Amino acid sequence: MKSRKVGMIVSILVVGGALAYLALGNFGDNLVYFFTPSEVTAFAPDYYQKKVRVGGMVVEGTVKAHPDRLGLTFELTDGEATIPVTFDGIPPDLFKEGQGAVVEGYWTDAHQFKSNLIMAKHSEDYMPIELKRAGVELPRKDFMKSLVQ
Repeated sequence: MKSRKVGMIVSILVVGGALAYLALGNFGDNLVYFFTPSEVTAFAPDYYQKKVRVGGMVVEGTVKAHPDRLGLTFELTDGEATIPVTFDGIPPDLFKEGQGAVVEGYWTDAHQFKSNLIMAKHSEDYMPIELKRAGVELPRKDFMKSLVQ
């Protein structure tokens, strides 16, 4: 009877350990962190040309489309440092100045960030462009009034 109980406990521990290893072992490999522009400007040359993600706010007045190629340039800031970004491709619909964005690419030794992917962040007031064009407006709730009532 005791050997059966010990065998059951050992089996549970082995299965639990295997599941934890599979879950946590692969979990760490799949996490993708992003750096801030301040961290990117402090990169050592070892990080140049390595694929990274950088998150920040798109600086107002810096987005410039290039008619001769498919892409644009803009600046990304975290409030402390600002980096120039060159993007090749078609930006997402939500990408615009004054909004948050995460770009994926690499930092060059010429202190330029070359990106091939933009992930635009949107506010909680997001509405599909089709509804905006149709003139639909989001209901505005006064949060403080809802707390008082």
